[in-house]
Amino acid sequence: MHETNPQPTIMNDKYDPASIEAKWQARWAEAGTFEVTPDPSRPKFTVVEMLAYTSGRLHMGHVENYSIGDALAWYKRLRGFNVFHPFGWDAFGQPAEEAAIKHGMAPEVFTSQSIAKMKRQLERLGIGYDWTSEIATCEPEYYRWNQWFFIEMFKRGLIYRKFGPLNWCPREEIVLSNEQAENGRCWRCNTEVVQKEKEQWFARITEYADQLLNDMEQIEDGWPDGILTSQRDWIGRSTGADVTFALEGLAESITVFTTRIDTIFGVTAIMLAPEHPLVSSLVARSSDRDNVEALVASMRNEKRSSREIDQLAKRGVATGTFALNPFSGERVPIWIANYVLMEYGTGAVMSVPGHDERDFEFAAAFNLPVRRVIVPEGVDPASLPTEVENATSGEGVLCNSNDFNGMATADARASLVARAEKEGFGTGRVRFRLRDWTITRQRYWGTPVPMVHCKTCGVVPVPEDQLPVILPHGVAITGERGSPLDHVESYVATDCPACGNPARRDTDTMDTFVDSSWYFYRYCDPHNASKPFDSEKIAYWFPIDQYVGGKEHANMHLIYCRFWAKFMRDIGLVTHDEPVQRLLNQGMVCMFSEEKGEIRKMSKSVGNVVEPDDMFDRFGADATRLYVLFASPPEKDMIWEVKKSAAGVQEYPGIEGAFRYLARVWRLVVRWQSSIIGAGNPSGDLTDAQRAVRRKTHQTVRRATDAFEDRFRLNTVVAALMELTNSLYEFSESASEPDANDRAVVAEAISALTRMIAPFSPHIASELWELTGNAGPLSESSWPESDADLAREDSVEIPVQVNGKLRTRIFVAPDASRDALESAALSDERIRSLVEGQSIAKVVVVPGRLVNVVIK
Repeated sequence: MHETNPQPTIMNDKYDPASIEAKWQARWAEAGTFEVTPDPSRPKFTVVEMLAYTSGRLHMGHVENYSIGDALAWYKRLRGFNVFHPFGWDAFGQPAEEAAIKHGMAPEVFTSQSIAKMKRQLERLGIGYDWTSEIATCEPEYYRWNQWFFIEMFKRGLIYRKFGPLNWCPREEIVLSNEQAENGRCWRCNTEVVQKEKEQWFARITEYADQLLNDMEQIEDGWPDGILTSQRDWIGRSTGADVTFALEGLAESITVFTTRIDTIFGVTAIMLAPEHPLVSSLVARSSDRDNVEALVASMRNEKRSSREIDQLAKRGVATGTFALNPFSGERVPIWIANYVLMEYGTGAVMSVPGHDERDFEFAAAFNLPVRRVIVPEGVDPASLPTEVENATSGEGVLCNSNDFNGMATADARASLVARAEKEGFGTGRVRFRLRDWTITRQRYWGTPVPMVHCKTCGVVPVPEDQLPVILPHGVAITGERGSPLDHVESYVATDCPACGNPARRDTDTMDTFVDSSWYFYRYCDPHNASKPFDSEKIAYWFPIDQYVGGKEHANMHLIYCRFWAKFMRDIGLVTHDEPVQRLLNQGMVCMFSEEKGEIRKMSKSVGNVVEPDDMFDRFGADATRLYVLFASPPEKDMIWEVKKSAAGVQEYPGIEGAFRYLARVWRLVVRWQSSIIGAGNPSGDLTDAQRAVRRKTHQTVRRATDAFEDRFRLNTVVAALMELTNSLYEFSESASEPDANDRAVVAEAISALTRMIAPFSPHIASELWELTGNAGPLSESSWPESDADLAREDSVEIPVQVNGKLRTRIFVAPDASRDALESAALSDERIRSLVEGQSIAKVVVVPGRLVNVVIK
């Protein structure tokens, strides 16, 4: 069904956004304006904003995010693209469980109500989504395919179980997320959180580490540099060596990974992460066991991540056990230290305080020896002081390193690895900082893990014809004693799919990042009951041309979705390597606090939230959209303007300005409506004023088009539209009795202005398009074209200097040659008077920019 335009009616002088927006939202819904299907005859454009969490209401961050995506969708649609702009709901997760505990409301009820409310707000905002592609990740028809993917990965060895540390509340007897264990205490009962080892499900994402790094070449032109850098750091490819240190008097050994084997003669200790597998046995041998155990437990419960480790005060404890340096045979003490992470390398490092800053800090704190084993090239080690005052990590030449003395560090690394490999205590190795993904959680509101535990057969996948494993409803969620599913016997008790004997279902649910790792593919085929999606539809719509979302997702969602795409490629579902060609990270919405004199993120917890519905009621959705897109470039934080009047009333000057601008455009069209309907093209000789209007129109089209194409400088587009509107007002004041060419140039300008406003404020644009007598709906029209000849200025102003000082300005043709510019400058009366009687050394001409006359 297509929209049809009725005969234009006479416009009301007053701009009424409420009635206009309601009218067009109803018409778009009835006509299915934004619904699309694959059409190989047209170029496609897929634009997706990151999946919305069902928090219960939109905030201004949502409004900005979705307005950016819709502006681009409108622009590309008017450019002739077949635009797919879908939407869905990230409907599983912890907050719904917390709401259920707090309010006694079932998560599915909370989620359903949240979706309904947020969808109404989105429809009121006028975002042009194809709602026929809507998904909600909590629906069995969606999460059935989460389970299918889980089993397919399990079959290929990419899903496995192992023990790993979790945040554990000993009082409530439940696993906590990092958010629930903030500051080391349980969010519910304030009990100190401890680390507990529990068998968990992992996805072997490390299998794709090299591809995740190497395939960045395919997206580096379309993704922000900061995101790519962050992902490279997160994946953390390091080339080095594994070196094994035997333990003195024991059968065990410790393998360390080092990128600087050239410093191995400077090792003065071995440092273990508190979670290292050997820690328990080493602590058990300690003569001060109780004290060491307490210190280790304390370190395990610290908040320690790769980003926080450098800020931690260095803590550690000696185990009393020694290791033997395989190159020198030297005894070195084994310590347990809080700055060593189990997730990097092997969880054990060789401490070289002379050449590593963190090791140096630890050595200084615990009085460990520091040894220099590298000096700058050309420096005699004997000339340096015996005491090492700070760590040096650069390249150089080895010293104090036995028969490797005098070797350049790069050569020494190769030789040392060769020696280790020959003698069997080491090997060259590439390792990654990236760790396998803990893919499940001990919570209720998530995709059930489709696995069965049988005493006879072990862990067995649920057969495909029994999927989905439905999450039971009516489950008591108290936040106590483990996962809520543990206590639902009717869910847990089942039969083994392999042998038929009594068995038990796995009670973990999947991490919600599973839901968001592939959701955008399901948009293309949301109700397919036989497979995740039709690959032919994916081949048309993918990769995503533009993805919009926050930069906080750089190292989780945006890595997981890339991993998932590669797995789907390997099993033949898709043919591309990367799911997203271009990525835009929008900035945050902030507010200036007059009380505190600072800018703060708009947040409910801070109490500075501006409700979108309030803004829609007062100013309209079009003005709200226009304001958030004009206030700053999309990738920058925007400051929501607010102030209190003398009477203490909250005022919003920024969005009020956006409303006034739209009202001004409305009045402009009211002024010209009857004159421009049916107006022809400009003809014959135009006046200077008429030519100026045409020139400004075509310059604005060019400027707006360039801004859209060049990283979506949307605020620049709005600024250009405002300038064009001002020019049209100035022209209107001088055209009290408009002739045919007056009407023609204004008709052309208003037609272009209306279409260029559409990406920002589509309701008023659609109304103006209809009321000015255009055939067919605005959504099926085309973006205006700029004519280079019409956009060219009749003349340009060029500054003229004498000996570098500005003396006058001349007006010349825009394409004036160097000779013409020099001649015009020297002919200028002011310049002639200044150079008269002087010797001209040279004339410097920068075409289109300046002329500088140099006199002796």
